[in-house]
Amino acid sequence: MRRGRLKELKLPEVDAYTSSLEADRWLFKSDIMVDKAHVIMLTEQGVVKPEDGLAILETLEELERLSYEEFIKGRFEDIHVAIESRVIERLGEEVGGRMHTARSRNDEVATCLRLTVRRQIVEILKELLNLLKILHIKSLGELNTIMPGYTHTQHAQPVTLAHHLTAYFDALVRNFERLLDAYKRVNRSPLGACALATTGFPINRFRTAELLGFDGLIENSMDAVASRDFILETLSDIAILATDLSRIAEELVLWSSSEFKFVELPDEYSSTSSIMPQKKNPDTMEITRAKAGRIYGNLIGALTMLKALPLTYNRDMQEVTPRLWDSIETVKCMLKILSGALEKTVFNREMMWKSASEGFSTATELADLLVRRLGLAFRTAHMIVGAFVLEALKRGLKPDEVDSRLLNEVSMKVYGKQLDLTDEDVKNALDPEKFVKARKVIGGPSPDTVEEALKRRGNMLNILKSEVERLENREAEVEKHLKNAVESIRRAVANKS
Repeated sequence: MRRGRLKELKLPEVDAYTSSLEADRWLFKSDIMVDKAHVIMLTEQGVVKPEDGLAILETLEELERLSYEEFIKGRFEDIHVAIESRVIERLGEEVGGRMHTARSRNDEVATCLRLTVRRQIVEILKELLNLLKILHIKSLGELNTIMPGYTHTQHAQPVTLAHHLTAYFDALVRNFERLLDAYKRVNRSPLGACALATTGFPINRFRTAELLGFDGLIENSMDAVASRDFILETLSDIAILATDLSRIAEELVLWSSSEFKFVELPDEYSSTSSIMPQKKNPDTMEITRAKAGRIYGNLIGALTMLKALPLTYNRDMQEVTPRLWDSIETVKCMLKILSGALEKTVFNREMMWKSASEGFSTATELADLLVRRLGLAFRTAHMIVGAFVLEALKRGLKPDEVDSRLLNEVSMKVYGKQLDLTDEDVKNALDPEKFVKARKVIGGPSPDTVEEALKRRGNMLNILKSEVERLENREAEVEKHLKNAVESIRRAVANKS
């Protein structure tokens, strides 16, 4: 490429500085597919002779079988130049040099990126689907496991472990939906935009989009080569997903501590100390938290690199893609590790029940009882019960050690009246199991309510699985479609001769 306008070769350090070959490893398969689709279209449009088109296509099929390391031997700027150079080496410039007709690296790169991101979104969805299945199975087994729910990391109200895990399930489903939605905007073809102003050749952009399985075009040619918002959107969605994964990891770190003793993490996902032999450290969960920060850094880096770029293509964009690949690889690892750890985590039901029984987390139900039974305003009942809890804590009493006499004593002080409740009323109101069972409102922690919710989520899992399978099948169809188009050209050349 340099022999026309530029006379001097790049210095080795400049070559290394501008090379994208390491990051381009991700694009190898996509670039071959884009080359095939482009050459098929050029041949069908009569821009390239069928015999030349077939020679290029057959050479691309041979190159596709090489490993990436074999392929990039030599001094190449990027994978796109490497492929074209290999084609020209084998066919000569008179034939191989026609492959890049009516195309620029600008639209070629943008198309390869979209193809690769599209496939990687599906890979992330597969890992996410597996985590959702594990959460669903775990939830079904913990419908009656009472535990404290928290606000401000303080005991708030009793819930069930199934209810808690389902909260994460629902958050992760939204991540799934976000990635599916991003897929729609990723899956648009920029091919045919060329450098920025299309071409004078009679190309068919719709044909290449069809061959590559795109849903349509990035129509405006300047937008097609300049836009990297699909990368930013994918990075953003990955960052949000990483946030939820980090929150789950954080709770597993807390819950595995001696202070909580809610969970026993599997040995395979834990480590010990180099000096303290008693230690069992939740290292994988701590690293999961840290990797979320790494993903945030990639997003901020990409935003910063793109924020002031004028239209259209600028080489700065080359620095964005390694952040994308790193985030994709990182979040896939996070999902895999968290899934494996959760699947083998053992929950300490007795300790969860004990903790839920100790912190007056059922006080809301006692206040609600005063409203229902005695007709008090909720704010009045709130005041009475708050003072009642304070007095019990002062006296060192636990929820199962208080009675109606203490409640009346406190009520006389703060409200001026006694309350017509029995010891059994107070005991039942403060019982965590009864508290949870009473929360039958949709979305609540009642075991019956959560079980019904999990049935719906089981159906949802089947729908999400079907979506992943549909997208996977679509990728297989693209390869089949390209192969059929090549065969059609091969038959046409054979018939002609």
